[in-house]
Amino acid sequence: MNRSVKAILALSLMLLVTFASAAQAKAPARQGGDAEFRKLIEGYYADWSKLNTDAPSKYYAKDADLIFFDIAPMKYNGWKEYSEGVQKYFFATASSAKLTPNMNDLKITRRGDVAWTTLTFHLSVTPKAGGAMELDARHTAIWERRGGRWLIVHEHVSAPLPG
Repeated sequence: MNRSVKAILALSLMLLVTFASAAQAKAPARQGGDAEFRKLIEGYYADWSKLNTDAPSKYYAKDADLIFFDIAPMKYNGWKEYSEGVQKYFFATASSAKLTPNMNDLKITRRGDVAWTTLTFHLSVTPKAGGAMELDARHTAIWERRGGRWLIVHEHVSAPLPG
């Protein structure tokens, strides 16, 4: 083979490898109707509705340096602080709560052993002091597959400003 034919073949092979690699990098990303994550999200919200942080703890990585953002207070450092804070500031003041995920706007995106989910949810709370509280909020979670299980390594829960 002469040099120009070899050069064209080499260039063609490089382009083929480049395009194949780009297609493969995009392939693991899945969005929308992922049954595995739909089941995780449904269980997650049911467990948070139990007013005991032991129930949803199975969904969280326990690294001390992880950050979790909630409606109030704004930030928790690690699962231990998050668990204790939610128990103290929210669960201790409520006689019942129901968190209902809006599965119609759930978006799931995966990249290998990392995934992120976004959705809105509705919170109905009966405070021990009486009355009722209704709130629509947003939830973003970053999940990492560890030891064959998906665990939340970062979370952001927020509510829109009134009005």
